[in-house]
Amino acid sequence: MKKIGVMGSTGSIGTQTLEIVRSYPDKLKVVALAAGKNVDLLEKQIREFKPSYAVMWSEEAAEDLKQRVADLDVKIGCGMDGLLEMAVLTEMEILVTAIVGMIGIRPTIEAIKHHKDIALANKETLVTAGHIIMPLAKENNVSILPVDSEHSAIFQSLQGNRRDQVKRILLTASGGPFRGKKRDELANMTVEDALKHPNWSMGRKITIDSSTLVNKGLEVMEAKWLFDVELDDIQVLVHPQSIIHSAVEYQDGAVIAQLGVPDMKLPIQYALFYPDRLPMQGKKLDLFEVGTMTFEKPDMETFEGLQLAFQAAKAGGSMPTVYNAANEMAVSLFLDKKIRFLQITEMIREAMQHHKVIDQPDVEQILETEAYAREQVMSVYQNM
Repeated sequence: MKKIGVMGSTGSIGTQTLEIVRSYPDKLKVVALAAGKNVDLLEKQIREFKPSYAVMWSEEAAEDLKQRVADLDVKIGCGMDGLLEMAVLTEMEILVTAIVGMIGIRPTIEAIKHHKDIALANKETLVTAGHIIMPLAKENNVSILPVDSEHSAIFQSLQGNRRDQVKRILLTASGGPFRGKKRDELANMTVEDALKHPNWSMGRKITIDSSTLVNKGLEVMEAKWLFDVELDDIQVLVHPQSIIHSAVEYQDGAVIAQLGVPDMKLPIQYALFYPDRLPMQGKKLDLFEVGTMTFEKPDMETFEGLQLAFQAAKAGGSMPTVYNAANEMAVSLFLDKKIRFLQITEMIREAMQHHKVIDQPDVEQILETEAYAREQVMSVYQNM
């Protein structure tokens, strides 16, 4: 019986993680759950999975939840203190970090220090603090198991092979809802347009990131840290069918890829049970049905978010934090219909241009840089 904690249990990855727990109640036990503000759903999850610990982000929501589950044997925490306490629970073996945003960094670091394996679904952790996380994981003999579909595919394609024989990583992208469009066509795209992803069912923020290709940019940065490769050895391929989830090219020219239907439960389940593969309910890949698979070069002029990601990653240090935080703030403004679609990447570029890079930033400097980038975006917005 593997004992797990889920940070972000009411979101897309979190709820799908709990679907897998339902399928394997004799193999997985939930000992901790954390959510942002969805008290109703977290209460239902607590009653179903009976964790010993649960966290709400706000004090008000935590107090509400505490009263609702007073009849149960569960401790309720709140805010960052609650997440940090959850991260070090003695009985927890693996922490699923499905929480959105940079609030995932500190709990992940604490979990690693306490020898918890990490099922990583929080992009910001490696994008902004990969230089801290990866050496720490190695030092504590902790596994970082990628939950993101592309990184899971790379991880699976590396099994049984030597890392020093890898030539390059082939990172696939669906192209999002605006694939094939030019910049002038994107000018009037609405929130509703951007949320219509052709293949994947994801949360609102990550779906917008897919439409700008910022999501792929974040994945490039993640792949650099996860697989210890140079940026020049990561090639992004637009693959509209989302059947090949990513691949690894080796020195001899062999390309090993992981294929499957677009279903996030597959990489989640692989991370939870690694190195074992267990049966999973749902649609299976039928290559006759797929028929044709196509590949295109990404249009980095139209989708500037990907180009800016490579620039941020090459600058290194604190620049990826600026890229990430500016995007978070800009996407929030776009979802609230306060800015236009193309202004998302314009605001990222503006924040990056004004930033002086800090080499090897510590956690405090990362969080200070995040605050700077958010303020920069808000300043641009208020002066529009």
